[in-house]
Amino acid sequence: MAADFFVSFAKHDIDWARWIAAVLELEGYEVVFQEQDMLPGHNVVRQMQLGAAATRTIAVLSPTYADRPYPLSEWAAAYVRDPVGVERTLIPVRVKECRPPGLLAAIVYIDLVGTDRDEAKRRLLKGISLERPPAEEPPFPGG
Repeated sequence: MAADFFVSFAKHDIDWARWIAAVLELEGYEVVFQEQDMLPGHNVVRQMQLGAAATRTIAVLSPTYADRPYPLSEWAAAYVRDPVGVERTLIPVRVKECRPPGLLAAIVYIDLVGTDRDEAKRRLLKGISLERPPAEEPPFPGG
């Protein structure tokens, strides 16, 4: 059975990736994460294939993410399975100021830039939820 999430990140963003993976695991999701699932003796290609087979991929967005070859192949695998985003197999999570390039620019991301821990956690969990958020009455626009 495939894991719920694979966390894809550039090396410079490992602290964010650790935090995201931990938050998801503590919520009961099964997560494929490099530090925990690619240990000495493992075949890296096989473990990456397990990550690519996860139901959804979290792309930890930063200025360096899109420039690295491994993250490119990781998010591309999720994108190919669901290019129009119906299944939401690719969920970008922006952790540093950046503009997602190319095809990533068309995908709505969860924005954690400038948030505190509690707000970041709330946004992450709300953003990965498969349920449509309930309607909330906005402020009345009239005078």
